[in-house]
Amino acid sequence: MEIRSNLLTILNEKDITIRQLSKNIDYRYETVRSLCHNQIERLPLDLLAKICVYLDIRIEDILTLEKNV
Repeated sequence: MEIRSNLLTILNEKDITIRQLSKNIDYRYETVRSLCHNQIERLPLDLLAKICVYLDIRIEDILTLEKNV
């Protein structure tokens, strides 16, 4: 099983860039980018909280659990 991020899709739908998001939530660009591209190994809870508040979404909207085939 693998946890995947839908954040990049959400940002594209809202016409927000990764750089804009990272600046507006005051978080390192590299960390936000890693989450968007499913390259993050440890997920900071404060990052999730900031993203959810800023985008007015739930954690379940960002993260999904996928079965490996």
